[in-house]
Amino acid sequence: MSAAWFRRRFLPGAALPSPRPPGPRASPVPYRRPRFLRGPGPGPGPADASSRRPEARPVRSPARGRALPWNAGYAEIINAEKSEFNEDQASCGKLCIRRCELESEDQEWLMLCPEELLTGHYWALFDGHGGPAAAILAANTLHSCLRRQLEAVVEGLLTPQPPMHLSGRCVCPSDPQFVEEKGIRAEDLVIGALESAFQECDEVIGRELEVSGQVGGCTALVAVSLQGKLYVANAGDSRAILVRKDEVRPLSFEFTPETERQRIQQLALVYPELLAGEFTRLEFPRRLKGDDLGQKVLFRDHHMSGWSYKRVEKADLKYPLIHGQGRQARLLGTLAVSRGLGDHQLRVLDTNIQLKPFLLSIPQVTVLDMDQLALQEEDVVVMATDGLWDVLSNEQVARLVRSFLPGNREDPHRFSELAQKLILSTQGTDGSAPGVSYDDISVFVIPLHSQSQGGRGP
Repeated sequence: MSAAWFRRRFLPGAALPSPRPPGPRASPVPYRRPRFLRGPGPGPGPADASSRRPEARPVRSPARGRALPWNAGYAEIINAEKSEFNEDQASCGKLCIRRCELESEDQEWLMLCPEELLTGHYWALFDGHGGPAAAILAANTLHSCLRRQLEAVVEGLLTPQPPMHLSGRCVCPSDPQFVEEKGIRAEDLVIGALESAFQECDEVIGRELEVSGQVGGCTALVAVSLQGKLYVANAGDSRAILVRKDEVRPLSFEFTPETERQRIQQLALVYPELLAGEFTRLEFPRRLKGDDLGQKVLFRDHHMSGWSYKRVEKADLKYPLIHGQGRQARLLGTLAVSRGLGDHQLRVLDTNIQLKPFLLSIPQVTVLDMDQLALQEEDVVVMATDGLWDVLSNEQVARLVRSFLPGNREDPHRFSELAQKLILSTQGTDGSAPGVSYDDISVFVIPLHSQSQGGRGP
């Protein structure tokens, strides 16, 4: 069942901005572009600027002739005042895991393979900043990275306890005991595959944007259904929640300069040269002024979850490493997230201070064991970019889900319509939200009940 495509303003194909004219570059590592990023004609070599840019084909949306896994619903809204291009991107499809990687000339985001050992489903949201380039690349790349990482460990996934040696060779008779003592399970291999896939995708984005002379980054929120479990991997400030009749459960944790303050401050302590003498790593309740010199004021450092007092020195008057509060918090006065993909070229305005050393591309992965849940027809996972959560709380989203689904059980498009309703509720049209979101918003509504009726692969 094709999902409804909902936009307040339709922008076909989110084309990438034109790159700067290529100049001389020294590339220490030879880089061959992935097939899906190469245009027609000969392989890598001398080319004009247009042939060196990442292919700007639009990501296949769930509504463009493609059925969503388990009849999941998808909707998005592009805020014309915010985005000249569509900085939100999404992808989804069936995930087929084979014993060994088989090359094909055009391996797209939906993998069709008759010899799969495992099948699952994949959903992903990418919220771009600094332009759509990184989000488009991530939506066209991350699923392939994940498939390769899973295929590398698929034999370990097919056993109750992953073997010490993937080949089955037993060097030490106590190997199974060592694995058991470490508590290593098959799901840990999936978590490791997700983490490695994010890292690989980040490297591809960095190289591709460098070649094309473009900049930008994106957050990434991914859900993977495999072997009766749902894995939610998040790097950024998008969010996923489980909504059931009597339960609302967060499935992701948002990574912002505030939530990762201690990690960021400790990095600045170990590598003070990253601040170039322009910032102070210490946090104060407000930006200090000259009149604060010599006074004892509240502060906290990397080792502190609480607060203490210190006497203000001249170095404390520098701009803080993390400034602002809540959604206004910024890393080095520039970025509102502390994890994501891309941003390799991002620098503090009018300086040569890079932000990438402070950013992580590694996601936090949450595992939901669906086999342990008595799933009902209205049990869903809601994935959305931060524009939705700026306006609606988890409980408000859950109330909208519970009020809509029971009365629309016969509607085959109900999950897409629910995704649209969630977005409309952020636009101030029905009075259900306390505010209005001016951000781009993308939403997946994933019904879990389909899993218990044959949605799981072998």
